[in-house]
Amino acid sequence: MAVEPLLGTRAQRAFIATICIQAIVVLIMVAVTFRKVEVQVDFDANAEYKTLPCYLALFALAEVFELLMAFDALRLRNVIQLMGILVFHLGLIVFASLQIRQTKSALVHVQDCDGTVNFINCDGPGTLWRSIRPFLITAPCVIAGAWFVMLFWIKELYAEFGWAIFHVVGANPKMKTMYQWYQIMICLLKFDFFCFGGVTMQLLIVVLQRNSAEFGITVAAIPIVLTLLILCGFAVQREIKWLMTISLVMMLASMSYFCYFADMVYSVLYKLIRFYQPASREQYATTRATLTVFTIAAFVILFATFAVGLRCFADFDRGLQASKTHTVTARPKYSAANSTEQMSQRPSTYSGGAALGPRISIE
Repeated sequence: MAVEPLLGTRAQRAFIATICIQAIVVLIMVAVTFRKVEVQVDFDANAEYKTLPCYLALFALAEVFELLMAFDALRLRNVIQLMGILVFHLGLIVFASLQIRQTKSALVHVQDCDGTVNFINCDGPGTLWRSIRPFLITAPCVIAGAWFVMLFWIKELYAEFGWAIFHVVGANPKMKTMYQWYQIMICLLKFDFFCFGGVTMQLLIVVLQRNSAEFGITVAAIPIVLTLLILCGFAVQREIKWLMTISLVMMLASMSYFCYFADMVYSVLYKLIRFYQPASREQYATTRATLTVFTIAAFVILFATFAVGLRCFADFDRGLQASKTHTVTARPKYSAANSTEQMSQRPSTYSGGAALGPRISIE
């Protein structure tokens, strides 16, 4: 059984189309919400209102990231990454739902009044909150509907991609298990990147002041973390033990609050505590919920990456390296003309290896 080319089957095209349509609809909802608020408030005058541009930026990042991950999973025939995309999509549902409450807490300061009293800060009829609430509610509903459609097509892709792993590692069950752990490791590194980017974006847009030390440290950490993620992926693919050892040590250090790996916004535990300390509680008021979710997710994924990294390290030098660098080749496409031409040029065992001459059709 040959492997189909990228987007060569109905399931692959439908899966990508589902993500694209969902992304377009959700981004339109978020953009309309942002525009309605932008014309009424000054984001620079009040930091509470910055939750809206942060919401737009995060969803733009999330949708682009999900689309790239989907193409990458289809290209690599990676079923595990497809499962990761489903989990990631559930996280988008949670994030979009939390944003409804955070937007209301940022805008509404006076209860039980309508737009004639205060258009921006009241929650009654004719207010800014009432005009943007339908768009905020639509976003998680669309994402949830797309999740069920994606689940259906991933079932189809699971059956389609099962043969691809056999092409890469053969029928050896131990090699198949080791290769699956390698796929999990690479997938976790990609989600580490998004979690780091999400937390960093929220801190830079909403929370941190440009002249603060935290702002400078956070900006400086971005290229460091990206480089370390890439090097860790390279180390596990090429089975470079010294580089993998450094990566694992830095992951452990970041979880212990020493370093920055993966520094995941310098010490995820420190940041999580800062969100709820009395001295800094108000600073994180309108982003506390999403920052908490992102930070906990970052810590869990980082811990999982460390654990799976140890498992992959134990599989070094066991014959898997060639399979890690192997690319699944797509089934070649043949036309009728090419097929006839190749048949005519094929050496014949009945004529001493000479090429066959052209046939004359009686038709």
